[in-house]
Amino acid sequence: MRKRFWEKVSMEEMSREEWEALCDGCGNCCLIKLEDEDTGNFLFTNVSCRLLDTKTCQCGNYALRKQIVKDCVILTPDNIEAIAEWMPATCAYRLLHEGEPLPEWHPLLTGDKESVVQAGASVKDWAIPEYDVDMDDIEDYIVGE
Repeated sequence: MRKRFWEKVSMEEMSREEWEALCDGCGNCCLIKLEDEDTGNFLFTNVSCRLLDTKTCQCGNYALRKQIVKDCVILTPDNIEAIAEWMPATCAYRLLHEGEPLPEWHPLLTGDKESVVQAGASVKDWAIPEYDVDMDDIEDYIVGE
């Protein structure tokens, strides 16, 4: 079987296009996460960054996201080691960093951008934009680790 680009080159060697193609468009990385002070575990909420369009799971201003949302983390091959643990367990970046294969529903394998939604791995239509939430009550929106 012919190897695909993510099987042939390291994350550091990927072109920008290849790097961006790894994103399945699930939107999970754009959910606000909390860190449990006692355990150090990251807790996911169903509250999304204000820039995430929860109908399309696309960033409303991808090019300027860091300037608009100061605590936005731009994932790179250089910082994946430090932040992999708070990335979703199904995230291609995290999986490849951990030496795991892409999930069978990943759009790079299916050729269909909707496969992530059909697999139930997307935040589409269930995430709540942060501007619709009283952030003082953010703990009420925890949905899992």
